[in-house]
Amino acid sequence: MPVDLKADCIADSAGGLTFDLNVPQGTGTTWSAALVLRLRAGTDDTGAVAGGTDDTAADNEVRLPLGPNGPGRLRAVLPSTVALAEGRWHAFADLGDGADPRRLLPGVNDLRSLVDRRPLAAIGRLGVRIPYATKLGNLALRSWLRGPHAEAGDILVGPEGITVTGRLYGASPAAGAHAEARARRAGQDPVAVPLTVEGPTFRFTLPYGELAAHWRRGSEPWDLWLCPAEDLPPVRIARLLDDVPEKEQVFSYPARPVPAPAGELRIGPYYTLDNDLAVRVTGPVGRE
Repeated sequence: MPVDLKADCIADSAGGLTFDLNVPQGTGTTWSAALVLRLRAGTDDTGAVAGGTDDTAADNEVRLPLGPNGPGRLRAVLPSTVALAEGRWHAFADLGDGADPRRLLPGVNDLRSLVDRRPLAAIGRLGVRIPYATKLGNLALRSWLRGPHAEAGDILVGPEGITVTGRLYGASPAAGAHAEARARRAGQDPVAVPLTVEGPTFRFTLPYGELAAHWRRGSEPWDLWLCPAEDLPPVRIARLLDDVPEKEQVFSYPARPVPAPAGELRIGPYYTLDNDLAVRVTGPVGRE
């Protein structure tokens, strides 16, 4: 019966990852041995690439050379210069023995360099990779690739509105810079608010009244965007520069009661499954 293979992960501040695999001593490898990363397709946890053409499958797989690194250890390196598309990537070991790549289990993660990571503000494209254990206990990576990027910092749920402080990477705020809350409900115009800017740091306050006035029914999400200048595309506001792959269950903010003609609403910020910043407006119980 094959021995389970575990991989320890070490992150560097530039966005690279080193994988150290624990294998039985004497395990041989060939020139083709590789750590294989596969972009997850669908909602399953198997790592199989479902659907698409052979070309599509090839685009969804990255192979990293896997070689000896001491007795009972194999190493592979994912440099920060290797672009990894946004999404969830499953990790496998292909020992070059003709057998199918084997799913890796998570070992010890050293992610200290990701905590409060502060890249240069002028960086053109920001790559973030955070290893984590899937629901089935396998090793996977959550990857983001963004440029420019608006990193959310402190968030204050105040009496009159939600104040967001952050840092912009890969662009400089200029004339016309502002923040926008965009409803996911079709046909609703965005709510724009001015920015306070100091170098790459930005701050804005989103008033509750603006969102409450547009509430229709149920629970309505609004996504937050930063518009750096009139001639630049908008940038999604997100929190990526730390070691937490899924912020939704870790960063919790209160929802503020807000009076409205339909009854008391509750409005508060939250992080989506992709760690993007959003605001949820929830109507009175029973008012759908």
